[in-house]
Amino acid sequence: MLGQMMTAPLLISSLIDHAARYHGATPIVSVETAGGQTVTTWGGVAENARRLGSALTAMGLEPQARCATIAWNNRRHLEIYFGTSGAGFVCHTINPRLFPEQLVYIINHAEDRVLFIDETFVPLVARLRDQFTTLKAIVLMGPMTEAAAQAIPGILSYDDLVAGGDPAFEWPQFDENTASSLCYTSGTTGNPKGVLYSHRSTLLHSFAGNTADGLAISARDVVLPVVPMFHVNAWGVPYCAAMVGAQLVMPGPNLDGESLVRLIDGERVTIALGVPTIWLGLLGHAKAAGSRLESLQRTVVGGSACPPSMIKTFRELYGVDTIHAWGMSEMSPLGSVNRPLAKHRDLPEAEQHRLRESQGRAPFGVEMKIVDEDGQDLPHDGKSQGDLMVRGHWVLDSYFRMGDQPILRDGWFATGDVATLDEDGYLTIRDRSKDIIKSGGEWISSVELENIAIAHPQLQDAAVVGVPHPKWDERPILVAVPAPGETPAPEDLLAFYDGKIAKWQVPDKVVFIDVLPRNATGKVLKRNLRDQFSDILTG
Repeated sequence: MLGQMMTAPLLISSLIDHAARYHGATPIVSVETAGGQTVTTWGGVAENARRLGSALTAMGLEPQARCATIAWNNRRHLEIYFGTSGAGFVCHTINPRLFPEQLVYIINHAEDRVLFIDETFVPLVARLRDQFTTLKAIVLMGPMTEAAAQAIPGILSYDDLVAGGDPAFEWPQFDENTASSLCYTSGTTGNPKGVLYSHRSTLLHSFAGNTADGLAISARDVVLPVVPMFHVNAWGVPYCAAMVGAQLVMPGPNLDGESLVRLIDGERVTIALGVPTIWLGLLGHAKAAGSRLESLQRTVVGGSACPPSMIKTFRELYGVDTIHAWGMSEMSPLGSVNRPLAKHRDLPEAEQHRLRESQGRAPFGVEMKIVDEDGQDLPHDGKSQGDLMVRGHWVLDSYFRMGDQPILRDGWFATGDVATLDEDGYLTIRDRSKDIIKSGGEWISSVELENIAIAHPQLQDAAVVGVPHPKWDERPILVAVPAPGETPAPEDLLAFYDGKIAKWQVPDKVVFIDVLPRNATGKVLKRNLRDQFSDILTG
């Protein structure tokens, strides 16, 4: 016997319809690529999304046609998110920080039919466009400019395209398992791989993201997604915000500390989301400018481990709750969020701080386990360390156009992380499996050593890698970026570890570098550092 309840497919178009119907007047602030700010509303975004869906349909695009973007966080990008997927096409966000050959590979592999670009990227696309084999149209996200028209003959204007669309366009109805959006991994080894999300997985991810133990976005919030819209769909924030009608502040291309502090204070932002390196710049400028970040209630930090010193600074100096989260492209990306349990309410403050350092608990919809090198399950005791495996409603089961290459193990996806899980399900990422250091048969977490080093007042950034050692196989070295105007002594940096970790885990050597090498999503390229300093302990 079946339940006697109404059903409707879970489609992204229903999100923007809801936002327009019940939150149509809520402002959307957008920092424009060419400078200045504009203000629209959820109602305005919804109308332009329909116009865009109508215009793309009139182009004769086939269902599921990939429509790519190379763009910053702005209101046109937001309209494209909903207009493409809502009309039955696939929104394919591309990271502009990838190498040119990777961009060409991705666009051709995805067989993109339309490419939307911000004016920043006109020179890049002009150089590469002859190598794109499947594009039907290139669209400038704004009014036409003479420079763009000369650089890319035949380029269309987004504003003209939308103006010619039908504001009464009817969203098509289709199976909720239909593909909605596409992101490619950063491709640190080999070609980038595509992760193809569905309407259903995106809606379920949004429900989970908006729970009180998730990101907890609500209609009362003013949300600043600093995480780029080309990075795993801005962690799903545009969809979560539409679901509840939250006000959005889209930061555009400038993500420096001064610009972000000005936006937070000027627009009364309550929640901001981004990677640790972004918040280092924000905290530095807030201190220098004397800003109290009075409106900001919480930050969500992901992408890489959040240094404990950052959590402490946000909480003690600014009264901001820092929420540590973890995920990956293959998980849409939400995997865990650090929220305390009722039993943690009366913990001493120092223990609450330590609790906040983990990556948190999985929401409903995600399961986690850790296994040893033989694939055997390990206990969730907070001590046993193994390979992290996940499965769930918004976890991929194969990479795009690579379905003949199985990636699951008995229905579980191997994340590539080494982690522990405690009895309450709190996840602590110890390291990437390729980055953890094995010294004399014992494991050393590079993440733990980095978190300690970054708290040193004379350092701006730091990474720890394992390099060959004649006796211990591998030993850690600290690769340090001094803060501006500082010249820290190596012995002082190593002494900073005293009492914080076991002596045998202290790095053997400190090397200084001007800037850490990072990939397109901001993660440190430790492989490059290992290669660069491979003989520093053996030469």
